Amino acid sequence: MKVTIDGQAIEVEPGTTILQAARMIGGESVPPAMCYYSKLEGSGGKCRCCLVEVAKGSDADSRPMPKLMASCVTGCMDGMEVNSKSSDRVKEARESVTEFLLINHPLDCPVCDQAGECDLQDLSFEHGKGKSRFIEDKRTFEPEDIGPNIQLHMNRCILCYRCVMVADQLTDNRVHGVMDRGDHSNISTCISKAIDNEFSGNMIDVCPVGALTDKTFRFKSRVWFNKPYTAHRDCDKCSGKTTLWMFGGEIQRVTGRKDVYHEVDEFICNGCRFDHKDPTHWVIEGPRAFDKDSVINQNNYTQKLETVVIDTEDFILKGREQDRLKISMPAIPLNKAETDDFKLGNI
Repeated sequence: MKVTIDGQAIEVEPGTTILQAARMIGGESVPPAMCYYSKLEGSGGKCRCCLVEVAKGSDADSRPMPKLMASCVTGCMDGMEVNSKSSDRVKEARESVTEFLLINHPLDCPVCDQAGECDLQDLSFEHGKGKSRFIEDKRTFEPEDIGPNIQLHMNRCILCYRCVMVADQLTDNRVHGVMDRGDHSNISTCISKAIDNEFSGNMIDVCPVGALTDKTFRFKSRVWFNKPYTAHRDCDKCSGKTTLWMFGGEIQRVTGRKDVYHEVDEFICNGCRFDHKDPTHWVIEGPRAFDKDSVINQNNYTQKLETVVIDTEDFILKGREQDRLKISMPAIPLNKAETDDFKLGNI
């Protein structure tokens, strides 16, 4: 089927969603997604960040769809034409959704472990507003230990349901989920239960914000101070393919390998994630590359460093010489007569 997104045409297989087609094209036309996760069945359709405008339904029915559609759950049709980045309606809708997601979200990026690799930060930078219109009190929850290695900060949660789906699809006997209803909805464990299954750490990887944090890494370091390396080890529970985040010769944390859309390639076990912090336990393959917009990628160690040359004579000395030639007004206030004398050069 032929689908056109922001003027770029691509052929896709039946069953492909608009979001998947946009990712095949790449570039700025790819809608943001906070709840959709390609590795998790049933994800998508909750956050409404990926709304697009369908200007033409298909060759069989060329009528536009009257409402904006969630691209992650809307299938492509042959001849469909979609406006994403190029639509003012879409831009306005994404700004509104972003504002809605930030209503109860605390401004604690300076102390949040997710800062620097947070999808909500990226969304807010692209579609957020400079000020908030929300004057009511934000809902607040106390931090909660939901397992030996995971801490939940419900204040930051946007209820994307990814962590619940990970527990449903990777493990047996899920013990946590969404409690209560409406604006009281929150993620929590059942009474007297703790999350201790072997793949629970993947909840941290799929969380798009800082609601689920690694207790072995909390407040150790900012993410941009670490050097990420692709590594692997022999593991009888998972693939053993991971990313090591190192500071000097010390492994600060271990995560799954993520693609450009911040989705892990393969889920890893808790043993690889929490128990193997010795570099000798791993085969380090090399530095890990990141997308160009990541804060981790700014001036990082995988890029070639250019030598900075300062032409002192042409720029600094001549610049100062020009400054000396400039005549500036005195800092003290002058009356009219003194001002006239100053202009005439008598002062």
